[in-house]
Amino acid sequence: MAKVVVIGSGFAGQTAALYLGSKIGKKHEITVVSNRDVFGYVPSWVWVGMGHMKPEQTIFKLKPVYDRKNIRFVHAAVTEIHPDPGDQYIIETEIGSGQTVRLDYDYLIIASGPFLNYAGTPGLGPENGYTHSICTLPHAVKARDAYLALCERMRKGEKVKIVVGTGHPLATCQGAAFEYLVNIHKDLLKKGLRDKADLLWLSNEPELGDFGVNGVQIKRNGHILRSEEFIRSVFNDHGIRYQVQTGVTKVEEGKIYWQNYQGEEGVTEFDFAMLIPQFKGQPFKYIGKDGSDVSSKLVNPAGFVVVDAIYGLSYEELAQTPEAWPARYQNPNYPNIFAAGIAFAPPGPISKPFTNKNNLAITASPPRTGMVSGMIGRVVAMNVIDLIEKGSMTHEERMSEMVVACIASMGDSLWDGNAVTIVMRPVVPNRKKYHNEYGRDLFISHLEMGLAGAWMKFMLHHTFIWKFKGLPGWTLIPE
Repeated sequence: MAKVVVIGSGFAGQTAALYLGSKIGKKHEITVVSNRDVFGYVPSWVWVGMGHMKPEQTIFKLKPVYDRKNIRFVHAAVTEIHPDPGDQYIIETEIGSGQTVRLDYDYLIIASGPFLNYAGTPGLGPENGYTHSICTLPHAVKARDAYLALCERMRKGEKVKIVVGTGHPLATCQGAAFEYLVNIHKDLLKKGLRDKADLLWLSNEPELGDFGVNGVQIKRNGHILRSEEFIRSVFNDHGIRYQVQTGVTKVEEGKIYWQNYQGEEGVTEFDFAMLIPQFKGQPFKYIGKDGSDVSSKLVNPAGFVVVDAIYGLSYEELAQTPEAWPARYQNPNYPNIFAAGIAFAPPGPISKPFTNKNNLAITASPPRTGMVSGMIGRVVAMNVIDLIEKGSMTHEERMSEMVVACIASMGDSLWDGNAVTIVMRPVVPNRKKYHNEYGRDLFISHLEMGLAGAWMKFMLHHTFIWKFKGLPGWTLIPE
């Protein structure tokens, strides 16, 4: 009997666990270790962060799902991973009891999600800083309370400054921040308070609408439409100011300090700010059989797990090498260890990197969340199943091949709401397959805004919670 351990229960970990439990859970031991005992549907925390959805509508308990799917659940925080052959186990501390437990494995899937590096920007974050976040449910609730208190100030006639975007020069997840900002715009309109707020988009993107994926491009009526034009039009129509090519370096109460591509330094004042922190890998200790530190065999300096990618290429080389992106998400030094979702180390950025004259790198990091995480979780799980049952792997899916869809809402109303719908093929430009300057399938790629997108966003919330609960027909719902 093989022992498979999955660390994490987000989009990637939950997807992997459901496939493993459904297909081999009766014959083999599948265990999920997570420091949370609930699954959280992260995309809807945008609405929680404004008071448009109750927190409990975005979560459900994990153990009842795992009990149905032949999966063991351990509610614990992993601290150490011991990967050497003949001595393969993890150490975790159980939440609640505080007891330290050893858990052996034959195959390990690290799907632990991001470490939110608020400390990487002095003064950032809702715990020890002056800004808010929607990256966790408690933080989204705290952002909601602060935002609603700000609305009360506006009702009394006060004019305020709201800043939303990225809070570190190397941050990712611009899409979530963008959605939060346009939802604020819509909410203030409905409340009759829009004239009381100055809204600013502050981002490390090389251009507006880049989103860390080198932008989105579509072909419509023979004309190439780029996301830069599209988002600029949206912001101009709604009176939202924007500042890109900017890395936040420090935050004080009511003040954001930054540098831009030109090396200029500046300060932006705010009354309310929601800034996404830098994502890093979880700070696990990787310990060899002799007690030595073997982290260099497993993770890069940022803590992300090294996989079957080609590392060390220049950006120009990487842009011409789609096969540099991993296909199986398997560690080359420990073939029984896989990484899924944000946990794997990308071979480099998708958007063009930049370092200013002050030697500050301002680069949008590659997003590896949401649909991308789910697809990787499935690929990894199916390959572990292959190894257990056949001894070889048959599943591959590179980000330079993936088709992904994203819907960013502007309000949650099904009658006057809006949403930006984005379809992109592939996530990472593949100039060997698509012979245009963008490296994308301009026929499949799609970009539009409308009420239909609001309906789709609403349906996705319920459809994916159904899927992640592993309810009947869950495999028919694509990752």
